[in-house]
Amino acid sequence: MKNKFLLVLSLLFGLMFINAGLNKFLNYMPPPDDVSEGLSTVMGAMMEISWLIPLIAIVEIIGGILFMIPKYRALGAIVIFPVMVGILLTHLINDPSGLPIAVSLMVINLWVILEKSDKYKPMIN
Repeated sequence: MKNKFLLVLSLLFGLMFINAGLNKFLNYMPPPDDVSEGLSTVMGAMMEISWLIPLIAIVEIIGGILFMIPKYRALGAIVIFPVMVGILLTHLINDPSGLPIAVSLMVINLWVILEKSDKYKPMIN
């Protein structure tokens, strides 16, 4: 039962990141109208660095795909982790309204990392 629940969460998590990455390239979801001034400033600064948004998008797409495949889920969790930290800090500092979703996604990511911790031991030794 736990494995099926984790599989469903992993599929949803992966799809969400693939969607977010594709949206950075295709712009099919308009940004919300009620963006805080702090978040608007941060996003404007990120847009000034021309290579940053495409890099984040590629990492989100690749990480999302890896996260959905059980064999590569451990790798996907590590690939997505830095992006997840950035999302969590952005919402913690600039836009607290998105914090519940960011925290839940971080919990899912950490759960997968802990579940697959045996796969990371060779990197540490």
